[in-house]
Amino acid sequence: MPLALWALTISAFAVGTTEFVIVGLLPTIAADLGVSLPSAGLLVSLYALGVTIGAPVLTALAGGLPRKTLLLSLLVLFVAGNAFAAFAPGYGSLVAARFLTGLAHGVFFAIASTIATSLVPREKESSAIALVFLGLTVALVTGVPLGTWIGQTFGWQSTFLGVVVLGLIGLLASARLVPSNLTQGPPPTLRDQARVLTSPRLLLVYLITAVGYGGNFIAFTYLAPMLTDVTGLGTGAVSLVILLYGASVAAGNIIGGRLADRIGAIPALSVIFLGLSVVLLALGAVLTSPLAAIAVIAVWGGFAFANVPPLQAYTVQIAREVAPDAVDVASGLNIGAFNLGIAFGAWAGGIAVESLGLAATPYLGAAVVVLGLGLTRLSGRLDRAARPVAAE
Repeated sequence: MPLALWALTISAFAVGTTEFVIVGLLPTIAADLGVSLPSAGLLVSLYALGVTIGAPVLTALAGGLPRKTLLLSLLVLFVAGNAFAAFAPGYGSLVAARFLTGLAHGVFFAIASTIATSLVPREKESSAIALVFLGLTVALVTGVPLGTWIGQTFGWQSTFLGVVVLGLIGLLASARLVPSNLTQGPPPTLRDQARVLTSPRLLLVYLITAVGYGGNFIAFTYLAPMLTDVTGLGTGAVSLVILLYGASVAAGNIIGGRLADRIGAIPALSVIFLGLSVVLLALGAVLTSPLAAIAVIAVWGGFAFANVPPLQAYTVQIAREVAPDAVDVASGLNIGAFNLGIAFGAWAGGIAVESLGLAATPYLGAAVVVLGLGLTRLSGRLDRAARPVAAE
């Protein structure tokens, strides 16, 4: 793989840390700012909403910029947003900072995905995307548990200052290693962009992403309070369990990309979503048993994020068929769909916590993931039905 991909991975590590570290800090932030746990959960939802809005809109508006220039500009915005969060005087300011940072996040992963696919042969695209998203998963292995521990020990503001440092490292690595002469077609026209927004095939893919990915976040958003209030673990142990979860995520991300390269996106997603639903059901069943819960969480991470490379590669595949001049826009919309799912999952999880309790979130998440599995199978049937027409 080209060195430029590793620069994107480093940047993705910084972005992934700030996205997911909030999960481990929810109880700390809620207590410090004097808000309820579901209100603190909105810091996850509104960040994801910023990604959802920023990914398609800013990707389309900035389509004419050189990709490296856009990439570096997004990383500057990312650093500024995290600095704002570190010095936020209250809950409202922190919400605004999270939303601002989310705007940069969405376009970053959309552009990083298309840069990655332009640097490798077509048969290695899923693996290239998996390498970029490896930064996201390594963030779960190291950045998130370390950031959680820093926030619990020195205050959550210290965590955001640490993310600022990570963002600056990613900015410098990308400036040094990403080539300036990236191949880039003309910016998509409004008609091209409308074709993306009105394509039933792409809209179905976005729905699969939002539902299948979002179902996981119904439970994952409230992982820290589940482990402390239901499983009975201490705050120090929570950081270690998140570390274990992240290690599983890193393995699952790579396996998911290779599985999609080998058997295709739809079969890979079918296996992943089925496994994820089963693991979430198992988590709900053993949540009160510390050892069993930790064992299930070690497997959960692998299924939870293995769907990212095949979902993104599948979006690029369909976009090349229905809107070949707007692949960047299509990719950006799928990043938005990922985060729309996160926003929905955090919101639905908050409702479940208030009405049914923390222990209900894995069961609700499993039900939503099963719906994602059904939509995936439907999309596969539509693909098979379209092939004879394409051949004619």
